[in-house]
Amino acid sequence: MSNSAKYSNSFITFNWIALVLIFLVVIAGSFVRITGSGMGCPDWPKCFDQWVPPTHESQVPNNYEQKFVEQRKVKVEKFAKIIEKLGMNEVAFHLINDPELSKEEPFNVKKTWTEYINRLLGFFAGNGLLILFIWISLFYRSNKKIWFISFLNLIFIAFQAWFGSIVVASNLVPWTITLHLFFALAIIGLQLLIIRAVSPSQQTNLPQSKLLKGLVLFCFLITFYQMFLGTQVRESIDELTRMGVSRDDWTDHLGLSFFIHRSFSWLVLLLIGIVSYLNETKNKFKIIRWSFFILVLGLFSGVLLAHFDMPGLVQTSHLLFASVLLAILFMQVLRFKSKA
Repeated sequence: MSNSAKYSNSFITFNWIALVLIFLVVIAGSFVRITGSGMGCPDWPKCFDQWVPPTHESQVPNNYEQKFVEQRKVKVEKFAKIIEKLGMNEVAFHLINDPELSKEEPFNVKKTWTEYINRLLGFFAGNGLLILFIWISLFYRSNKKIWFISFLNLIFIAFQAWFGSIVVASNLVPWTITLHLFFALAIIGLQLLIIRAVSPSQQTNLPQSKLLKGLVLFCFLITFYQMFLGTQVRESIDELTRMGVSRDDWTDHLGLSFFIHRSFSWLVLLLIGIVSYLNETKNKFKIIRWSFFILVLGLFSGVLLAHFDMPGLVQTSHLLFASVLLAILFMQVLRFKSKA
């Protein structure tokens, strides 16, 4: 009998639902960024000092620009003191003296509701993890491992919510957005650890092969690094756009990060292609087939981004495929037996 047999079907299903909710938050966050909606709600956790955001400019508070700029400065100063204690004095100095923090965007109902939906999904995901923690504490607390992971993930998503307010308060400083993304990936990873422990579909181990395990682990590490490089490329493109550089000239200004990001994509394709070939000749595990399929979709969306003036949804798709691929590779690493 598998170790997951003692878990109820409803509990297992809810863990998968929680994972989907987390991915939805990642997608929504990406859409917020590409549409420039991050400042659609200038305050947090409320939006224009309301729990349900306004639908018309007449509903926003009077003098909201000055009010929220002052609130933001106070929050940024507190955050700057925290990062000063971590030895990031220069970062704190630039954050406090950033002239962009004294600017407030005019009300835009589309951007406001885009950001609000992002926050709403974050609320559902956070409460999903809270329900899971309570569920485990009441019925499965004998498994200290999943209890601790669930507790840690609850802390992470609470921190993520707080840090989301910092991202808004700092007027979407690029490095805060990048850090915000990687906390989301950490939350996904912890949720996958729980799913691995409780879901019957994830109990079958992959073949005992040092070669396959090494290749998959290497692909996972490169993909993780790829996502970091991708955020750097995205930040560079945002800056080039603000400078008025046309899309045709982006490649000349993007620098080494872009070329490494592009080259590593083909390397991952080669490696996962080898893994898929070995899988088809011996075992035919679906999870390995899925990794190859998702990678192809991710590469295709990347080509569209690099060479065509495609809609912003392609950017969201690119991030989604990369996040799902990273999750699948992580699950593959977990499912390899510890001994070859």
